[in-house]
Amino acid sequence: MRYRVLGGTGIQVSVHCLGAMMFGAVGNPDHDECARIIHAALDQGINFVDTADMYSAGESEEIVGKALKGRRDDVVLATKVHFPMGEGPNRGGNSRRWIIKEVEESLRRLRTDWIDLYQIHRPDHSTDVEETLSALTDLVRQGKIRAFGCSTFPAEEIVEAHHVAERRGLGRFRSEQPPYSLLARGIEASVLPTCRRLGMGVLTWSPLASGFLTGRYRNDGSADLSSGRAALTPARFDPALPENAAKYEAVERLIELAADLGCTLPELAVAFPVAHPAVTSVIIGPRTMEQLQATLKGADLTLDDAALDRIDEIVPPGTDLYRADGAWRSPALTDVSARRRAVGDRAAG
Repeated sequence: MRYRVLGGTGIQVSVHCLGAMMFGAVGNPDHDECARIIHAALDQGINFVDTADMYSAGESEEIVGKALKGRRDDVVLATKVHFPMGEGPNRGGNSRRWIIKEVEESLRRLRTDWIDLYQIHRPDHSTDVEETLSALTDLVRQGKIRAFGCSTFPAEEIVEAHHVAERRGLGRFRSEQPPYSLLARGIEASVLPTCRRLGMGVLTWSPLASGFLTGRYRNDGSADLSSGRAALTPARFDPALPENAAKYEAVERLIELAADLGCTLPELAVAFPVAHPAVTSVIIGPRTMEQLQATLKGADLTLDDAALDRIDEIVPPGTDLYRADGAWRSPALTDVSARRRAVGDRAAG
């Protein structure tokens, strides 16, 4: 297993991070099996574990906390805050009020006195970023977290947070966690260069493109669309839809490339983000032991320039062939009122 420094923190993390999103009711509800998966990952050199308070409504953090008993000092532990955790208008977001409360809940569920990397899961335009950074800085000073980062932030919001921290003498985001895969390369245009210029670590998620790069989905009509992710989001996998044609075509060409390299498509998919100089670690999120072992077979795979050139021919740099589930969308696009003047303003004009 290879290791890299997380941003400017001095913390050494494995280039593959064990993601715990699939531990709990949403994925694998067997706590003992999840613990075995965590232990197997640690035994193979992974020292970085990433979860979030909202994964299975806190159950993922509880599973991770139990599994790390006796091994906590050897693990770089990351979790996140932002999404609602229960009913009520103030049980989510990036406010000081919620962060200060929810970090205590995460510490309790994780059975630890400190969190190595505490991440803001998504932007929140109802909260001034100075308010968020101030709360996180206080948590560092209190020793409850060692560093903090953001997740799925656009480049302009990363830059704004950096400038606010500098002006106000606050701690700054040390890492960003964006989606990145062979089929979703949009962050190469601005997010990755921005993080690199600012000296931030980058932990990428969804290297298998939400299952599209597992090799199960082919354009020959053999794909089983009645189970797994395809059953949950059939429109994304339906080969009859024109918008999926480019994805299926790319997958076929990537399968050919993987065969030429002597690896599987999932191994190629996991190796790809590691090759970018801005990327620190790639999050893998297995649900079963078999998935963990299959993914880690490619842990030592290094892609040379020839392989990367062929990938660029299949999916050009900076190109998104799909929009990742859970990727943040700006309110400037999703909120109609942000894009249209009030009727009175138009009439007066």
